[in-house]
Amino acid sequence: MKTTYNILFIFLLIGVFGFSQNMKEGFSYLENGKYQEATSFFKTILQEYPTNKTARLCYGRAVGLNGDSAKAKTIFTNLLKDYPKDFEVKLNYGESLLWNQEFNLAKAYYQQLVKEDSKNFPALLGFANTLSNLKEYESALKYVNKALEVSPGNPNAMTSKKYIYLGNAYQKQQAQQYTASESILKECLSIFTNDKDTLLNLANLYLIMNELDKAKATYAILGENVSNYEAETAAFNGLALVEHLKGNDKKALQISQTAYDHLGNPTGTPIAQQTSERYIQALIWNKKYTKAQDLIEELIETQPNENWILALRATLNVYKSNFKKSLADYNQILVNDSTSFDGNLGKANVLKALGRYDEAYAAAEKTLVFYNNQKDATNFLKELDTKFSAFYDGKASYTFDNGDNEAFSVQNSIEFPFSTRLKLLGNYTYRTTNNTVTNNKATSHAASAGLEYQLLPNMTFKGTLGITSAKAETNDFTQLLADLSLNIKPFKLQTLDIGYKREIQSFNADLLDREIVQNNFYANYNVSTNFNLGWFTQYYYTAQNDDNSRHLLFTSLYYNILSKPSLKVGLNYQYITFEKQVPSIYFSPEKFNAGEVFLNLIKDENITKTNEWFYELTAATGLQYIEDNESQSTYRFQGKLGYKFSDRCLVNVFGTRSNIASATAAGFTFTEVGVRFKWIFGGKRF
Repeated sequence: MKTTYNILFIFLLIGVFGFSQNMKEGFSYLENGKYQEATSFFKTILQEYPTNKTARLCYGRAVGLNGDSAKAKTIFTNLLKDYPKDFEVKLNYGESLLWNQEFNLAKAYYQQLVKEDSKNFPALLGFANTLSNLKEYESALKYVNKALEVSPGNPNAMTSKKYIYLGNAYQKQQAQQYTASESILKECLSIFTNDKDTLLNLANLYLIMNELDKAKATYAILGENVSNYEAETAAFNGLALVEHLKGNDKKALQISQTAYDHLGNPTGTPIAQQTSERYIQALIWNKKYTKAQDLIEELIETQPNENWILALRATLNVYKSNFKKSLADYNQILVNDSTSFDGNLGKANVLKALGRYDEAYAAAEKTLVFYNNQKDATNFLKELDTKFSAFYDGKASYTFDNGDNEAFSVQNSIEFPFSTRLKLLGNYTYRTTNNTVTNNKATSHAASAGLEYQLLPNMTFKGTLGITSAKAETNDFTQLLADLSLNIKPFKLQTLDIGYKREIQSFNADLLDREIVQNNFYANYNVSTNFNLGWFTQYYYTAQNDDNSRHLLFTSLYYNILSKPSLKVGLNYQYITFEKQVPSIYFSPEKFNAGEVFLNLIKDENITKTNEWFYELTAATGLQYIEDNESQSTYRFQGKLGYKFSDRCLVNVFGTRSNIASATAAGFTFTEVGVRFKWIFGGKRF
């Protein structure tokens, strides 16, 4: 509130100082908020009566309420020199300190005023508002209650009391003391029943707490019990957001459509702007990009540099993976307003998507300069910290097939980042395998180390070198291991991996005994689209030290049905050919063709919250053709189920069952079960 007590004090001045009837015009200007007219009026009066205290007081108030707080303070300072004991002058001087945002000075001054007259309503209310501005809400509440004891039910004091509650609740929210914030807002509602502002704050708190059902119920109360257009529309906007956060984007669009259809001018009022914004967001969530873009372009034609419209266009381009265009809009938002939350955190997200991680850190930290402890910004930094934290990933598995081979394997991997661009990689694998019929046994140890380095924001090199040591029935040996690759993002929605991998064929004891070295040259290429269709292709050329070679082509066309959880269906095709056929040693057809349809359901561990389950299930069936033989039916099942104990620790079990001949080197029906443990033990920023 800009004033601390009712403007009707002016009419008291009429009685005290006996002003003539024509002065009422100026008082009317002040009472009705026409401060420019009041300023001109009392300036004219002072030309005739330059020393009149009441005219000077009214002129000072008109100037201050019209926005020139510094001049108003000077006027009241001069009045105070002339009338040092006049309490009315003191009150106006105190209020000028508030207008001038000199809250610490105001606090000390109002303390003296309250001590001088502990029952003066304007002094008590002014002190309460001062403490509120200093975010000393407990003390502010104490003094606004004292003001209400003097003037029960006073509307100015009741309004101040409400905003003291709201400020206190927001302060607790920012400190992530959510239960305390909720308690304060509920207490406020017990006084101000079904108050729109309080309900909106409570619903927003529930969104931050991820208490979506409580948020939904609060918005419902707002829509049902506050009978005005703005409250009902705000409730619709809030309910649409709740449904989006619950993963019900279609329902979110239906609700938002209802609110939007009742709008006249889409930008005429703040609530109309909010409703237009939510509707366009709902269109984006539902991938109705063309319609969203049309509406944004219509808005830009009339308001080409409005931040909320630029933020909508930036969001649309993020969803369409046009990150450079999005970054340009966020930069423009920050030109317009360097403190913009959407501008700073939106820019951080885009920089992260572009692989410019150091800049993303800086943008998020800048957000926190303006919005201390803001949850979205702190969560963003936490996610980045996790991405660049050292971790251990270990898994143990047991494998068997219908060729009487079985194996037990333990694999340990570690990553240790030195910066956002450089990581140290390490791996150690132990594997023992045997054939239960021939009783052939073999054991291998493999250790490797290397680096991952981001050459460019869209290009990363990964290289590891190591050795493997094997002990088999007739052969003990040590061989070099290598894995070198480039991950490239040549265009939006496209990724390309090219690499070389040297490995030892170690599926069973017989193969390990033969010391078959494979030199793999490969490329992976994935294309995504904005209409849910994707295409992945993989090619391998393998040269072996037994004078054999292999060509492998795999391609997959898939369609994303859902995003949360991820559900996709598709078609896979695989072709393999070997230069030489040695079926008695390993699966090596001259030609092998396989096709399958598949379904893949994933709840990604990376987006799973603490104390929640994550999972993955793939089911596929199809046909395979080995040489010129008749087709054979195939199946493949892969599954994973895990639990996230904390942001740093998770465990999952996994399993695979497949009868596709290419699934193993021996060409047998194959089963694997295992357990995995991941522990993030780093987390400090560089």
